[in-house]
Amino acid sequence: MNTPRFVLAAPSSGSGKTTLAVGLMSAFAERMTVQAYKVGPDYIDPGYHTAATSRPSRNLDTWMIPAERVKDSFSRSALGADICIIEGVMGLFDGYDGSSEAGSTAEVAKLLSAPVALVIDAGSMARSAGAVALGFRQFDPQLNLAGVILNNVASAAHAQWVTEAVQSVGSSVLGCVPRSQNLAVPERHLGLYMAGERAAATQTFIETAKEVVRQNIDLSALETLARTAPEFGVRSLQTSESRVRSLIIPEGDQTSDSRIGVARDEAFCFYYEDNFDLLREAGAELVFFSPLHDSSLPPALSGLYLGGGYPELYAAQLAENASMRAALKSAIESGMPTYAECGGLMSLVETFVDGAGAAYPMLGVLPGFTRLTGQLKMGYREVAALQPTPLLGKGETARGHEFHYSEWLRPEGNDVFAYAIQPRRGGESQPEGFAKDNLLASYVHLHFASNPSLARNFVSACRAFMKKRPEGFPTNLRDGDSNQR
Repeated sequence: MNTPRFVLAAPSSGSGKTTLAVGLMSAFAERMTVQAYKVGPDYIDPGYHTAATSRPSRNLDTWMIPAERVKDSFSRSALGADICIIEGVMGLFDGYDGSSEAGSTAEVAKLLSAPVALVIDAGSMARSAGAVALGFRQFDPQLNLAGVILNNVASAAHAQWVTEAVQSVGSSVLGCVPRSQNLAVPERHLGLYMAGERAAATQTFIETAKEVVRQNIDLSALETLARTAPEFGVRSLQTSESRVRSLIIPEGDQTSDSRIGVARDEAFCFYYEDNFDLLREAGAELVFFSPLHDSSLPPALSGLYLGGGYPELYAAQLAENASMRAALKSAIESGMPTYAECGGLMSLVETFVDGAGAAYPMLGVLPGFTRLTGQLKMGYREVAALQPTPLLGKGETARGHEFHYSEWLRPEGNDVFAYAIQPRRGGESQPEGFAKDNLLASYVHLHFASNPSLARNFVSACRAFMKKRPEGFPTNLRDGDSNQR
């Protein structure tokens, strides 16, 4: 395949690359089909990408996912796109540790043979911008660092100085973006607000970013740069193009004997699109529902997927929706295979306690309570299953990440752990999560592409449940609403 593509990276976080990425995606989307990507384990930026392009953004992570699977994911999702724009994570060379490029934007750019445009925050520098550009270009000669965008420029004179500095070291300047107070997206304890939460504000942000990009970045030069990317070599996929399209753009009328209910609303919104793709490829039909707004579950489900998000911000509403809480608890206790991660785990306990000490009843499937701690626990995780689960057999491994400010306080003696988290540098593994019979709950967000058996195992467990479902369980698979909310 020969899809035009480029990576937008920066020397560090806070350089403005997300704002510029969203603006560029929106500007290009006015005249072509744009496929967006985000490097690393991020759920929030892809939401803005999706809003800007009207096409689901994808995560690319070379630590969680083997390189060939990253390339496969890119190839599948790039079908039908005229240009691919890949937003980097943190600094260009930042990844799993300080000794290699594992998991970094640079590693992804090289894997995809994509040229890189480097966003430099020039707000507090002049000639030094040239030193930054030169240092990043020479740090890894195998990386195609093809141009620079200078952000946070104070004046026309400042723009001239930093442009001259970058050009003096042989780097191309693709644009100078002026300092602006109108492009900040409000943040909170897990990062930016989700794009879907503040639809009007999100659209205003996207339109403003698009205008800034149009006026200050050479879009023609960036498109030309993207077209210099060589033909992309990827192993032959055992999937027809029509099948690939059905995975990426799901049909609304499909039915199957593995009908998985996915909690998806303001409280449960952290999911990898690739996880959905892999479940569909394994034969699942995904049915989205809202634990906040729906009073009952969709009919004829054979499994539940409760993802992460912000249940702590909607604890009162979740507690008030007694009928949904009862429906979820009944389904899980009936033996329905259930996978709950992070926010999903928080919803399963007896009680959630917020930062002010207020307590809210949750499902009561798991003993104990969760509470906010004020301390962020984050990082890549490799897990090994301590016992059989709906996703992993005992001893099987998978990769993902943690990112949360809460903790689960479980009663003493409740030692039915799901995983052993493998140590990064020596030391002992740490037990985590909960797994028993049909239920797997953990703070770790797994990327299903890290282990091909994850999706297949889950779908198999759902099919087995349908075959031995409890008496009175609904069987008409066509009664449900295949809402792709």
